[in-house]
Amino acid sequence: MILYPAIDLKDGNCVRLIRGDMAQSTVFNNSPDAQARAFQDAGCEWLHLVDLNGAFAGEPVNGAAVQAILAATDVPAQLGGGIRDMATIEMWVTKGIARVILGTVAVENPDLVREAAKAFPGKVAVGIDARDGRVATKGWAEETDVMVTDLARSFEDAGVAAIIYTDINRDGAMQGPNVEATAALANAVDIPVIASGGVSSMADLEALRDCGAPLNGAISGRALYDGAIDLGAALALLRG
Repeated sequence: MILYPAIDLKDGNCVRLIRGDMAQSTVFNNSPDAQARAFQDAGCEWLHLVDLNGAFAGEPVNGAAVQAILAATDVPAQLGGGIRDMATIEMWVTKGIARVILGTVAVENPDLVREAAKAFPGKVAVGIDARDGRVATKGWAEETDVMVTDLARSFEDAGVAAIIYTDINRDGAMQGPNVEATAALANAVDIPVIASGGVSSMADLEALRDCGAPLNGAISGRALYDGAIDLGAALALLRG
């Protein structure tokens, strides 16, 4: 399993939210590129970047911070938030993003996901963010009647590189991930699944590793910044 350290970008800073609430943000580093370099130097093999402002605006907002991270690091990075058309997808791939994450458009314009996955093989992931099994869009501000597993299965033949599954109620709350739902999703589809939301301890990482499903990896943010998860120990655990 791969550990993806999260760098959530708001107003140019590296922050963490609680359950996706922009009003409940904590700034952990005002230099996202320095934070990214620290994760790389600690041995991380991937970075998980989110343009929080972009997720609400529907277009890139923290582009300068993302480009600074790309310039400061050598490891691949995946990026989500406000990526909702082919021009933006192509722009980020051209600038060096290894994988773009399509969330809102996966619900509203699934044909775009298919087109992008075909145009950029291995570089398109689907972000599925859910409350109580139902998908939420537009920076988690709008809930739909679409079920997580139904949405994931609809992309089985599209060439999607990964599904990033986030349980919104767990995100940033340090209450542990929804292991059962994550494992069920990973067992229901052939697309690699990355767990996100609430990964806050070594025990959480062990539970995901041993959940009985072939998870690609896990994303963690606040716990790494707070020191609740020791990065070196976490990398060793998941590589083992």
